[in-house]
Amino acid sequence: MMRMIKKIVGSLIRIGYRCIYRIIPVDPNMVLFISFHGRGYSDNPRAIYEAMRQDERFRDHTFLWAIKQHKKKGITIEGARVIEYLSLPYFFYLSRAKYWIFNCKMPDYIRKKDEQIYLQTWHGTPLKRLAHDIHVAEDTTFYRSRMSAEEMYRSYDVDVARYNYMISPNRFCTEVFQSAFQIDRDRLIETGYPRNNRLVNATAEDAAQIRRQLGIPQDKKVVLYAPTWRDDQYVAKGYTFHLEADFRKWKRLLGEDHVVVFKPHYLIINEQADDPQLEGFLYSIGADQDISSLYLIADVLVTDYSSVFYDYSVLKRPIYFYMYDIESYREELRGFYIDIYKDLPGKIYEEEEAMLKDIAAGIYDEARLEEFHAYFNEHEDGQASKRVIDIVFKE
Repeated sequence: MMRMIKKIVGSLIRIGYRCIYRIIPVDPNMVLFISFHGRGYSDNPRAIYEAMRQDERFRDHTFLWAIKQHKKKGITIEGARVIEYLSLPYFFYLSRAKYWIFNCKMPDYIRKKDEQIYLQTWHGTPLKRLAHDIHVAEDTTFYRSRMSAEEMYRSYDVDVARYNYMISPNRFCTEVFQSAFQIDRDRLIETGYPRNNRLVNATAEDAAQIRRQLGIPQDKKVVLYAPTWRDDQYVAKGYTFHLEADFRKWKRLLGEDHVVVFKPHYLIINEQADDPQLEGFLYSIGADQDISSLYLIADVLVTDYSSVFYDYSVLKRPIYFYMYDIESYREELRGFYIDIYKDLPGKIYEEEEAMLKDIAAGIYDEARLEEFHAYFNEHEDGQASKRVIDIVFKE
């Protein structure tokens, strides 16, 4: 009953929003930020906001962050007002703010006025095919909503039509985004990713502080395991992840000088059960948490088809690919933009034991990483936020 009431109220709010959004005047000095549909204070929008806070040009601007359950989560942001995502104030300020800085595809019902500026930062260099680049049989459906391919394409088209600018982190994305999102080159700004400024500019003390906050000993080597979601694994509330990692084996093979930090994708809703035998070895991080801090403390990254390896490669540290379901993923799901056997900055493993033994022995091909870094990270110099701001706020 409560869910039905919330659905009805939400529908009424959206109808009201569409009726009155045009009569709400735009504030030329107001900026609205949203990251991952209101999941938190993170990613490229956060990096851009923090750069604007330090820029004298924006001392008279009003900054707003829309975050789900921000009061319950205790989220406050210095210098910004935090509003509840999808609340009445949210729709008011969506109509009022001159600038939108978002990192995910927004719903169809959003209305944008001609004088508003929409910067879509996106949230990663893709390995898996996106949007119009996904070629499937006519009866294929996507996501938990079971939308058809045409409906999926349209959901992107509607949002892309509203973009004034879209960030491309590198030349690879500049080509891919034109195809995937059907966006013209003039609206793509190839600047590097603002969120990666932190990786370039961080100090050893920054990493030590993060370890202290998480309770991870300073003398342990950290293996970050960050797998992605699967299109075909979900329940009514969201996507699930069936863990195919035996962390007791990881503990035995990696030895006492290693710990593992497990960070699932932000779309994953299920939590893994605690194992008392792994206390002091396995550190589980919530799916909603920002992953950039974890990059800084990780000596090694283990991932699968997630785009996290693109960002992590900025640090030039070893990356291992644990793709236990490679055959089904490649053939039955989306497909890849690059040749994973030749172009990834690390070796693919289908068996975890072989991978763990290589990690423990420090076996890794540095040459592959150097070549990858040179191609994908040419703009990652710690100044991406400034380049974005100078373009978007040029007037």
